[in-house]
Amino acid sequence: MPSITRIDFITIPTQDVARATAFYRDTLGLEEAAQTVDKPHTEFDLSGTTLSVWDPTTAGREFLANTNPIALHTDEVDAMRAELEGKGVVFFGDTFDTGVCHMAIFADPDGNPLMLHGRHVPRD
Repeated sequence: MPSITRIDFITIPTQDVARATAFYRDTLGLEEAAQTVDKPHTEFDLSGTTLSVWDPTTAGREFLANTNPIALHTDEVDAMRAELEGKGVVFFGDTFDTGVCHMAIFADPDGNPLMLHGRHVPRD
């Protein structure tokens, strides 16, 4: 029987691929996994899940920013937040503790919400 086994990629819409690529590469420090010449996207591989930054208007779709944050794992939320704030990233409120993890929410230049996420309680 066929089954779904993982997430291959998550799309992040942008109105300016070069600007978004610079933000994800230079500000967040992600490494480009592949850049396809003459294609409206850039990919960043994060341990087997790809973030695909793309311009949806190139496929006849309207640009709409994501509405739910993508959780980006870091072992040190506070230190990562401080580093990003030093690069001009503005966060929405304080870092909060859910009792299981720390979270700090911000957005990319297109308004797509992102979250620094670090679990501090081990999974059972």
